[in-house]
Amino acid sequence: MYSTDVIILGAGAAGLMCALLSAQRGRRVLVLDHANKPGKKILMSGGGRCNFTNMYTEPANFLSHNPHFCKSALARYTQWDFIELVCKHGVPYHEKKLGQLFCDNKSSDILDMLLAECDQAGAELRMNTSIEQIDKTEGGYALQTSAGPFACQSLVIATGGLSIPTLGATGFGYQVARQFGHALLPTRAGLVPFTITEPQLKALCTELSGTSLDCVASCNGTSFRENLLFTHRGLSGPAILQISSFWEAGDTVEINLLPDRDALEWLQGQQVERPNSELKTVLSEVFTRKLANLLAEQWFVSKPLKQYTPAELTQIAGQLSAWQVVPAGTEGYRTAEVTLGGVDTREVSSKTMESLKSPGLYFIGEVLDVSGHLGGFNFQWAWASANAAAQFV
Repeated sequence: MYSTDVIILGAGAAGLMCALLSAQRGRRVLVLDHANKPGKKILMSGGGRCNFTNMYTEPANFLSHNPHFCKSALARYTQWDFIELVCKHGVPYHEKKLGQLFCDNKSSDILDMLLAECDQAGAELRMNTSIEQIDKTEGGYALQTSAGPFACQSLVIATGGLSIPTLGATGFGYQVARQFGHALLPTRAGLVPFTITEPQLKALCTELSGTSLDCVASCNGTSFRENLLFTHRGLSGPAILQISSFWEAGDTVEINLLPDRDALEWLQGQQVERPNSELKTVLSEVFTRKLANLLAEQWFVSKPLKQYTPAELTQIAGQLSAWQVVPAGTEGYRTAEVTLGGVDTREVSSKTMESLKSPGLYFIGEVLDVSGHLGGFNFQWAWASANAAAQFV
């Protein structure tokens, strides 16, 4: 039987980070993964440029049923610590917006950096290895795998959530948690596009597929200002992905299509200044012509502004600044960027990421009930939680 100090299940962002940091401490580390290549989600993230962290990371950027859990790990390994590592390897990067940091070149720069650090520290990776059985032993854990038996003192679960199953995501980490007595909080897709089935709105989305605009999306007391993107399935774009994590089936999402102005005041001013201009002409100065025409035709009756009564202008302003949408659902794990819910953090040490149910068992990254907002926050949680565990495994 192959015996080592630490076995990490999952060769993604959290798993590789934990491997390199643990190995740097002098621990003998083995990473096992059922996939054929490491870091597949890293490679596809950020449109192929990996939004590896966010300059403004703070606990408020994370969702969890136990909101204080992430504070300790984030404080001990900050975005600046990871940026220092990126700079050490000479990886060029830039801030896109809102503190989001992306590679100038491609995501493989971050993956290559992590693999190089693992190699230098002596951490070993074995891909194409599936786990068949895990047992608790007197000295740690014994694993039966497709590559034979393994034993370790510390076992780290870094298998991620259920999002993007085409890249190999499974619920294996949740199975391990259950096996060792952990409670799981309900999981669902987060940072995910909405689907629309209501015929008129569906037709509007299809017609506008590919059109993007600045908006504020709100739901359940939370708001995000970012772009909205119409798709042939419904609504997407950063504003929608963000708010989707706060939405539950049946909830109404309110969308302000004119976030920079008071819609009613603006329309009233336009009516005074240019009474003979048609509504669609005025709208085309703040939206694309296609969007303006469709809104004017489908939502309102387009006519010269002077022909609208005060009540009609109020109604138009209300629709533009507080568009009420009830999504049919989401696109699910297939396109979700994160999984909400997971291993209940009340049963995990916030300092060490160690199980409070089974000594020597650790959970890091997305398998835990901690999910970040859009824009590099989930990667920062991967780095921070991995660092927390790596100091103790």
